[in-house]
Amino acid sequence: MIKADVLVIGSGISGLSYAIKVSEQLPDAKIIIVTKSDEDESNTKYAQGGLAVVTDFQKDNFEKHIEDTMRAGDGENKRDVVEMVVKEAPARFNEIVEWGAQFDMKNGKFALGREGGHTENRIVHHKDITGFEIERALLETANNSPNIEILDHHYVIDIITQHHVPGKELNEGDIHCYGAYILDEKSKTIKKITSKITLAATGGAGHVYKNTTNPTIATGDGIAFVARAKGKVSNMQYYQFHPTALYNKIDGMLFLISEAVRGDGAKLRTKRGEKFMHKYDEREELASRDIVARAIDNEMKISGDEYVGLDCREMNQEKFLEHFPNIYKKCKDEGIDPFTQLIPVVPACHYLMGGIEVDRDGQSSIRNLFAVGECTNSGLHGANRLASNSLLEGLVFGHNAAMKTVALLNENSFNFDDLKAVPEWNEEGMKIMDEMVIISYLRKQLQEMMSDLVGIVRSNRRLNMALQKHQEIAAAVDEIYHYSILSPQLSELRNLTTVAHLIIIQSMEMKENKGAFYNKDLA
Repeated sequence: MIKADVLVIGSGISGLSYAIKVSEQLPDAKIIIVTKSDEDESNTKYAQGGLAVVTDFQKDNFEKHIEDTMRAGDGENKRDVVEMVVKEAPARFNEIVEWGAQFDMKNGKFALGREGGHTENRIVHHKDITGFEIERALLETANNSPNIEILDHHYVIDIITQHHVPGKELNEGDIHCYGAYILDEKSKTIKKITSKITLAATGGAGHVYKNTTNPTIATGDGIAFVARAKGKVSNMQYYQFHPTALYNKIDGMLFLISEAVRGDGAKLRTKRGEKFMHKYDEREELASRDIVARAIDNEMKISGDEYVGLDCREMNQEKFLEHFPNIYKKCKDEGIDPFTQLIPVVPACHYLMGGIEVDRDGQSSIRNLFAVGECTNSGLHGANRLASNSLLEGLVFGHNAAMKTVALLNENSFNFDDLKAVPEWNEEGMKIMDEMVIISYLRKQLQEMMSDLVGIVRSNRRLNMALQKHQEIAAAVDEIYHYSILSPQLSELRNLTTVAHLIIIQSMEMKENKGAFYNKDLA
């Protein structure tokens, strides 16, 4: 058993900024960060566009950012949360600049981009790899903090709660988190790490669909282990599909063509070169993501084409190369010249607005368990996230959760009597999976089903079919789980199955179309 004051699950912007803050306030606290891949692998790393924050108060203001966020979220956001995040944004942004994150400058001021749903230029960025730069700066700061230990390739199987204590009944109104069971992939052992406070910063669940902009680690782990522990999870029906991922015939992670490209003037066209966004919204290419994604999906269904085109041919080439060097390089590597050809793009699963329910401090319904970032339903995004508000959410809620954690650790009123009875992980009688093809097959089945039946546009019939198919897959996964020695692949499949069920059930409960959720039978 390993003991920590704070256990952080995930090493993206949410987990790292939180850990750094706690470390600064409590230099004697023992903080362990576990991440299931390399320490820098996270959704944060792949965020291209930037971070939304009001910095130019001559042209912009908090109220405009608040209203843009509420409009994108279709009014399903919590206004008090939106106001808190937007108004705290400049202070949190200044902190990561102090931690070493660098952003593009123009004439001595931050260069500001604009993306869909924003009425002003307010996106600070580092070329088209903003998340990569933020991740670099935060990791460097965390690694220089003597009381922070980062354990890579450590996969969380489940959080530890009362239901792991023999003879203890779980009271759903008063669940406590005591840490987690964690698989060390290098030593192939399952560790019991106990902690006074645990933070889930596990990111999204993009790989519940067959095409996503998310890295392979985004399998909904935090949402799934909180749901299994009877924590509150909501708004899972709201999954945002990014309108413009680079088309590829191979399923899996697709390369993102940042919304900032459309913000700088790129136009959407059919394969035959015809504009179409004017038919769907007066803002055309700068409409919110749900509208643009549904428009593209509809045009593809009408034409039977596998993709539409993004037209950058009339854009300023020098500015494009300066702002989007990696997008340009990726296109050229794929044999596409964006200055002479349309970039083939398709919508892809991108960002989950729902997740673990948390309050303004990031506290979940489970005691001593905090959650921050894409794995949460914080009330900021509502039914549809405004572009570049996610990195901001990680910083603001990471700060709030850290301050609350510091207060709780200073109070030190934790009761760990139950911990003495928590057993080590028991694999007695379990067998090593000798055919991983079964897990691969079930995962593909799940992803195909979700993409075909629970995608951008849904229907009652499709959702009922999805539920039936899910029951078959879930039964097979459950059977394998109960006789197999755990592997990350099996655990991820188990988590994706849990997440898929939540998306289906909460979609079936919807009575009206909101934001990213669209059921054609409710139209």
